[in-house]
Amino acid sequence: MSAPGLLDQFSQGLVVAPDNDLSRSMLFHGRHINPQIVAGLDGDNWGLDDYVKRGGYEALRKILSTGMKPEDVIAEVKASGLRGRGGAGFPTGLKWSFMPRTFPGPKYLVCNSDEGEPGTFKDRDILRFNPHILIEGMAIAAYAMGVNVAYNYIHGEIFEVYERFEEALEQARAAGFLGDKILGSEFNFELHAVHGYGAYICGEETALLESLEGKKGQPRFKPPFPASFGLYGKPTTINNTETFAAVPWIFRHSGKEYLEIGIPNNGGTKLFSITGDVEHPGNYEIPLGTPFSTLLELAGGMRGGRALKAVIPGGSSAPVLPADVMMNTNMDYDSIAKAGSMLGSGAVIVMDETRCMVKSLLRLSYFYFEESCGQCTPCREGTGWLYRMVNRIEHGQGRPEDMEVLDSVAFNIMGRTICALGDAAAMPVRSFIKHFRDEFAHHIEHKCCVVPKYL
Repeated sequence: MSAPGLLDQFSQGLVVAPDNDLSRSMLFHGRHINPQIVAGLDGDNWGLDDYVKRGGYEALRKILSTGMKPEDVIAEVKASGLRGRGGAGFPTGLKWSFMPRTFPGPKYLVCNSDEGEPGTFKDRDILRFNPHILIEGMAIAAYAMGVNVAYNYIHGEIFEVYERFEEALEQARAAGFLGDKILGSEFNFELHAVHGYGAYICGEETALLESLEGKKGQPRFKPPFPASFGLYGKPTTINNTETFAAVPWIFRHSGKEYLEIGIPNNGGTKLFSITGDVEHPGNYEIPLGTPFSTLLELAGGMRGGRALKAVIPGGSSAPVLPADVMMNTNMDYDSIAKAGSMLGSGAVIVMDETRCMVKSLLRLSYFYFEESCGQCTPCREGTGWLYRMVNRIEHGQGRPEDMEVLDSVAFNIMGRTICALGDAAAMPVRSFIKHFRDEFAHHIEHKCCVVPKYL
């Protein structure tokens, strides 16, 4: 589908929900392309009966009733080209195959719903408006890996989502989709919801495991990796909410069909959370490989008709890209990587010509400075350096050497920490300076912003 005239084919503007809940309007705007996860949702039909009417639990029923072998389930996921939707984009089927099949003790499955990346709000919509698709996806994954107990770790600042998911779990248990001998088979599976406490660092998978165990949420050294030493020291597989939610569609249709919806090596659809200077911020589900220009048009284009200046395509930790690069880039893992950034969590932050790049970087730097767990010296000390130097430039106290020092500090953080938070803090700094160096130089030389205030 081409970009021109796309909005004419969909409903105009955001359709405000009947109860004036804006968060609902950010998903139910009718401008998705070939949706799989949000198809048929209206905000009220989240319960079990409605999910079953949409074909829910048919994938799980098909797998169990036909006696499909666990290794065949994994093979089908591999054939789909499904990649992790939490940020890294690692092939899901390959990750599932790492779980040891003959381990003598318990094994665990964990869903990472600790959605704390600035700009990302897709997973909470899945949990709130289609929770059973996650339950079914996790049940299929558990069957494939020989797991009987799983946990869904939910971000600590979305209380209503946690309550909704707990209610969905009760519905699934009562209907026999969770518990012992599911659907008359020999498969036993239980899923529990766990409420986090809001720390960004717990989105890192090993910090999440530490938190699940009741410890301080700090990342572990790797190796060993969770597949061999995870929750309570047992083999554990961790996937993102959207990753699990994509699984039922694959088995209601086929891995081949899923792959064909996207592009090679980037199968299926992806939920993108668009914020910033667009007319209609919200969540948009589109096939991977869709041009960014199409996604921008689905979101109503630039607010007020202003010019696009920059885009952060994959959440606040992804390198920023200038307008001319983004407008010629497709929204998939490989295309975004080739352009010099990463798809990440799918949080697309759009900035127009009125945005000061120094001030934008200042806000990002402050976030990572505040959220560093303090375990690693390069991150603990380096994020403070980055924030203070950008703050100095923003407030007219910058020095000519500051850009080189900023880049050097950021470079020396990357790859020198236990987890990727250090890299997440450093990559925005390096990319903002790379692409908008003249703007930083103007701040330093003239003690003011190149963008007129209140434009």
